[in-house]
This record gives sequence, structure tokens and C-alpha cells, in this order.
Amino acid sequence: MANTKLNQATELGQSIWLDYIRRKFIEDGNLQAYVDKGLRGVTSNPAIFDEAIANSDDYDKAIQRLAVENKPVKEIYETLAVEDIRMAAGVLRPVYEDTHGEDGFISLEVNPHLAHKTQETISEAKRLTAHVDRPNLMIKVPATAEGIPAIQTLISEGYNINVTLMFSLAQYDPVSEAYLSGLEKRLEMGGKIDEVHSVASFFVSRVDVKVDDMLGALNTPEARSLMGKIGIANAKMAYQRFKDTFHGERWERLAAKGAHLQRVLYGSTSTKNPSYSDTLYPDSLIGRHTINTLPPETLDAFMNHGTVAPTLDKNINQARQRLNQLAEQGIDLSNVTRQLLDEGVEKFNRPYDSLIENIALKKGELING
Repeated sequence: MANTKLNQATELGQSIWLDYIRRKFIEDGNLQAYVDKGLRGVTSNPAIFDEAIANSDDYDKAIQRLAVENKPVKEIYETLAVEDIRMAAGVLRPVYEDTHGEDGFISLEVNPHLAHKTQETISEAKRLTAHVDRPNLMIKVPATAEGIPAIQTLISEGYNINVTLMFSLAQYDPVSEAYLSGLEKRLEMGGKIDEVHSVASFFVSRVDVKVDDMLGALNTPEARSLMGKIGIANAKMAYQRFKDTFHGERWERLAAKGAHLQRVLYGSTSTKNPSYSDTLYPDSLIGRHTINTLPPETLDAFMNHGTVAPTLDKNINQARQRLNQLAEQGIDLSNVTRQLLDEGVEKFNRPYDSLIENIALKKGELING
């Protein structure tokens, strides 16, 4: 095994995934090259697909072929996405098999417009899983109030779920409960739980972007001292809650039946503020039974000059103190994270709509010559 930063992180119990997908990236062997260096999974979302399809000609021949067949625009998108997901799943399949299903996953998101529709989310997740037809697929479902029961149902029926758009501990408890109760229900129905996998995806840098603006407006030494610190403090508290949740009699009963941990996945871990280190978040969030999914530029920076050390369990009291200091500054983090969830749903809706619009434009251009 090559002595890369990715493999070093793996030895400390953290899997590094890539938050990116594009057809040429897969076809040219770039994804395989990352896997050879220790990459252990891939995530995608509508914004990533929009960037890939709108800003390249990778998909033009496929779009033209589907347009000639008079396929609707949404069906064209899904066909393109599923083909990419299948190709990525193929590259990652050896990782999936070597780790006995712990890693090697590729994630595909349900239509973000279904974020507040439970039954539609369940149906979409099942349909996409059947369409992709790969064992190392994870379906992304948002941790909205309506998404939680969908997650429980899907887990109970044996689907692999990446719970996305998580910002707070208030979201974590119902998400972990949905996973645990979903596994228990599956056992009650006579099903096996040893092949069911899930991750709970906490977004990090978006917390700092929102809170830093509020702290900057206060413009006091105390407020400024907290800038760039709250996202990591919040993420560390989530990890502590994870360790408390997957411990004790209830979990041990499930583990005895083959249950897998619902690992914490850290997303939104690229640095948005150029005054912060470009490896701030991956360096600060390394711990056992976790995942960090990084966009290509952050992944390359981490591989080049990141620091691999067990940091998630360090300075926990300091993290709690910083969250208390934030409250003393008059900033209610629970209100902030609720706003981030609402904005997050919209931030996924917009690129999805842009994606559909861009495919429609390409469809028209390619048909007309």
C-alpha cells in the first residue's frame, strides 16, 4: 500500500472520498489513479453534474443520441447521470469488495425538489437504485423533517442511504434514530442487516461562512476570535454524539446481528475563506469511523501538504467553550443551522433546475446541427 496521505488517514480510521464526478474524468483513468492512491469513495450532487454537463462536451454525443430518440430532458439527465454512476461504481467495486462493503460507494441524490415529500422520496430512491443496479450505490436523502421517515423506511427495506444536508446536533438525533429503528424493523420483518450501510453527512464550512458574517458584523475582539472556529467545533460535537449513540446495549444487539456503524461523513470541507488554510477542515476532522468527502482541489491540497493526525477527539472542551462563547455573543447556532438547512435545500434546487435548463439548451443546439 502506497504511503500516501489518503492511506495514512485510512490507518487512523478515516476514509477519504471525492466529491466530484465527470465522464471524461472516469474514462481517462483519473478516478482510478486516485483510487490507486487510497481514495475510498465518491459523492455527487446536482451542482456537480451541472458543472460537468454544461461546461464540457463529454456528454454531447449522448445528449444528441437521446434527443434524436425524443427523450424528455429529465430522462436525458437521469440517463447521463446513471451511466456515470455505473462507471464510477465499477472503478470503486474492488474497494467495496476489499473492505467488505465498508467503503467503495458512489452516491446519487434524489431530486432535490422532493426534499419535503416523504413518499415521493421513497419511490425515487427505490427507482434510482433499481436503475443503477449496483451494490455499491448510496442514495442521498436530505435530513429534512419529511426526509427522516423516508430514511427509516428505506433502511428497513435494505437500501444504502447517505443522509445529506446535516448541520446540527438537533438533526443528528432523529437521523441516527431513523437508522437504528430502520435496522430493528428490518430484523422484525426477517430481513438481514449486514449488507445495509448508511452515512450521516455533516456540512462544515457553510456553518463558518454564515457565522463568520455574523461575527464580523459584531466587530469585537471576542467575536473575531471565534471566526473560522465554529464549523469545526460543531463537527467535533457531532462526532462525540456519534460515539455516544453507537454504544451500549441497543447498538450491541444490532451489531451482534451484523449491523454496520452509521459513520459520520464530513462534507462542505473546502475552505471558502482564502485567509484560512486550504486544508483547514480535512486536517481538523480526522477520527475513527469517519469519512471526509473533498472536492478535487481540496483533495489535491490535502495529498500535497495536509497534516494527518487524530484531531477529532482533541480539544473537545475548547470546542464546547467556543460554542458557549458564540451564544454569549448573542448568536443562536440552532437558528443558524435551521437557516442553513432551508438554504441548503434551495441551493440544491437551483443547480438541479440549471442542469435541466442547460441540457434542454444543448438538446436544441445538437438537434439543430
